[in-house]
Parts: sequence; C-alpha cells; structure tokens
Amino acid sequence: MTEQSNEALTNKIISLEKGALDKWFKGDTSGYLDIWSQNNFSYFDGVVEKRVDTYQEIKKMVLANVEGKLFADKYDMLYPRVQSGVDMAVLTYQLFAKTSLNDMRYNCIEVYQKEGSDWKVIQSTWSFIRPMDMEFGSKKAIV
Repeated sequence: MTEQSNEALTNKIISLEKGALDKWFKGDTSGYLDIWSQNNFSYFDGVVEKRVDTYQEIKKMVLANVEGKLFADKYDMLYPRVQSGVDMAVLTYQLFAKTSLNDMRYNCIEVYQKEGSDWKVIQSTWSFIRPMDMEFGSKKAIV
C-alpha cells in the first residue's frame, strides 16, 4: 500500500468510527449497526460474559440495553492508529466519555474488513483501561 492510499484508508476508517460514536452518544445505535458486518462479526466487552458471535445477537443486545439510553455531551477518542493490509485494517484507540449510564474508559480494537466496496467491522473489542483502578460497586449499571 502506498503512503497516500494508506493515509486515505486511515482517514476513512477513523471517519467511520467517529460517525458511529457521534450517533452512539446521542442514544442512536444505528451508526454501529451500519458499520458492523452482518456476515462475519464477533464482539468482546468487559461487561459481557462470553464473546458475541453474530450480528443478530449483538443487535438484540445493543437495542435492548443501549438504544435511547446512552448519552454524552462529548467524548474523547485518543491515540487512534490504523494498521492495514490489502482488505483488512485494525483501528485501535482509547475512548473516554462521561455518559448517562457510566464513565467510559475503554481500550478499543476494531478489525475492519472490506466487503464489496464498503469497510465493515468484523471484530470489536472494548476492554476497560486499567480495571484494577475502577470501583464497580458504586457505579450505575454498565451496559
């Protein structure tokens, strides 16, 4: 990949993620539902007991637990980095937001794969930043 095409892909992937986050923090999950692969998807999060292995499963979980309930005035996406190959790209970043449900402090890993002319997330991992520093007992329920 040339430096110019790599820069364009980096900008594209970060733009897709920011677009989803912008909606997410307004209570609208459609941004992520649009970029998650319906054909090949898995999801890990610090609040789920086991890996979620299908788009249908994550869609039900997100719509039941987050749609219309999670709001934040702002968020910080720090240290985004895209590493890419021919038809795959990995986006890593840290996310910070004070939301209506909890204070988010996540290390995020999004694996994108080209599906036709679109880039879709095939694997999404959200892990707490330094969970040993967190006080889970006194917080609101985490989604």
